[in-house]
Amino acid sequence: MIAKLDHKDEQVALRIRKVFQASYAVEAKLLGAENNFPPLKRPLSGFLNAETEFYGYQKGEHIAGVIEIKAEAEKIHIQSLVVSPDFFRQGIASELLIFLFHNFQSEEYTVETGAANGPAIALYERFGFKQVKQWMTEVGIEKVAFVKVFEP
Repeated sequence: MIAKLDHKDEQVALRIRKVFQASYAVEAKLLGAENNFPPLKRPLSGFLNAETEFYGYQKGEHIAGVIEIKAEAEKIHIQSLVVSPDFFRQGIASELLIFLFHNFQSEEYTVETGAANGPAIALYERFGFKQVKQWMTEVGIEKVAFVKVFEP
């Protein structure tokens, strides 16, 4: 089941952060950035005070995956899409994207990920996202940006 998460509640924010930390630790290894991966440095206050929305995929008592979105006038930006390593390869990221497309109508969806994050790139391409930009960050991580455009 996917539901909105009240990230302003400290206990919920702690649970969200736990999933982020576990998932981003795996991504940091994929990118060779274990020592300097900014998403792993996001404090609890970064969740509590976020101006974004969080939706969680519940599996029993666990939050198995989270999608964080920023809805703007012309587009929806996927700020983060994470799945707990305990629930990898179960279709949870796909379910979160399907939920997004069905519940947030937009002409454009955007997302960014590390250029060496093969699983994320494959997921976004499978859902029709097209790569539009590639660059090196100030911390030495190569990133890619994707856009999915819906035409009437």
